Amino acid sequence: QVHLVESGGGLVQAGGSLRLSCAASGTIFSPNVMGWYRQVPGKQRELVAIITNGGSTNYVDSVKGRFTISRDNAKNTMYLQMNSLKPEDTAVYYCNYKRSFTTRDYWGQGTQVTVSS
Repeated sequence: QVHLVESGGGLVQAGGSLRLSCAASGTIFSPNVMGWYRQVPGKQRELVAIITNGGSTNYVDSVKGRFTISRDNAKNTMYLQMNSLKPEDTAVYYCNYKRSFTTRDYWGQGTQVTVSS
């Protein structure tokens, strides 16, 4: 069982920055993939960025050059540095953990990010 807790969301003006954190506890296996997803009401949850335990990353095109995903494996914590925020980045951001080569994954409770214009 894995428990994920996000933090760092809030209200920011367009052009501003926020840093999200996701603390994982429980049995963390490697290899694994962790990621940030976001969802707005009435729309499907979408992938923002993922990172493997080895540090490989991938981003959705809309955040490339503005967001940076990272992790500290020793602390079982993942981060999302969000710069140059836009109103369209407004969403609930969720943390996800998945052990590689398995189908089971885990989600955090989500943290609200609101970007005002």
